[in-house]
Amino acid sequence: MADDDRGETLADLGEFTVIDRLVEGRLHAPIVLVGPGDDAAVVTAGDGRIVVSTDMLVEGRHFRLDWSTPHDVGRKAIAQNAADIEAMGATTTAFVVAFGAPGATLGDDALRLSDGLWDEARTFGASIVGGDLVAAPQWVISVTALGDLEGRVPVLLGGARPGDLVAVIGDLGRSAAGYALWLKDIHDFDGLRRSHLVPAVPYGQGRMAADAGATAMTDVSDGLLADVRHLADASAVGVDLLREALAADHGAVAGAATATGEDPWAWVLGGGEDHALVATFPGAVPDGWRTVGRVVEGPARVLVDGAEWTGDTGWQSF
Repeated sequence: MADDDRGETLADLGEFTVIDRLVEGRLHAPIVLVGPGDDAAVVTAGDGRIVVSTDMLVEGRHFRLDWSTPHDVGRKAIAQNAADIEAMGATTTAFVVAFGAPGATLGDDALRLSDGLWDEARTFGASIVGGDLVAAPQWVISVTALGDLEGRVPVLLGGARPGDLVAVIGDLGRSAAGYALWLKDIHDFDGLRRSHLVPAVPYGQGRMAADAGATAMTDVSDGLLADVRHLADASAVGVDLLREALAADHGAVAGAATATGEDPWAWVLGGGEDHALVATFPGAVPDGWRTVGRVVEGPARVLVDGAEWTGDTGWQSF
């Protein structure tokens, strides 16, 4: 945004001026035939199938602007949606983003949000191909993600079988630790604080898991126990997780747990928003993945070291 426009609000600029500035100069991926500016976008789908997911971030519920910059919020919005496409074994290709905000929101903040969206999408070659801008009482970012299976069979929740290994790639417990640090205004552990603002999704690993024969997969958005329980329910199996295999995650958050008076295992097992991937494999797991448990006979349940977990199991939307 030009210096003479700095300080102008969305209401001052008007919807179409803001949209023009948000899309100006953006370079799209080759799959985009028609980008923003028409009634709808047009993208190619070489596989003939499109993987679709949608999610929403609401100010005060999913992020706070006194903690996160607009750029952080944009990156988080893309990351959490791309993780769902990854969990199907697909490649994320494009996003449609709707942004609601008060009219008093600075136009510069909207541009920084857009920069964050684009910067995260570019890390894996995707584009923002369209969206909407509306007045709202608080910031709301609604994202629809599109993906390409590239000839693969989608990896669903319901394919796990007894004897499969359960493996994870990505961090666990970091976002929950960061949230506690922000909430208690503890300024140590900068990496953990940062992990809460922008998740580190293991991009490309969903495809790796699919190619390695993953039988079921999901991303850890609500918490390891909660998301593995979704997989167990869909597959009608039990899952036994081993804390010994999660020792590195425990160690990474133990110092913050001491500082905040929290239980580090509650973060590792029940903390969400890390967007690691967890999958089941009938044989060897891919490079970089770590085995953290095994699929056992039903009924559907999740055990920790062979026993029911009595602590918090994860995020609840309501």
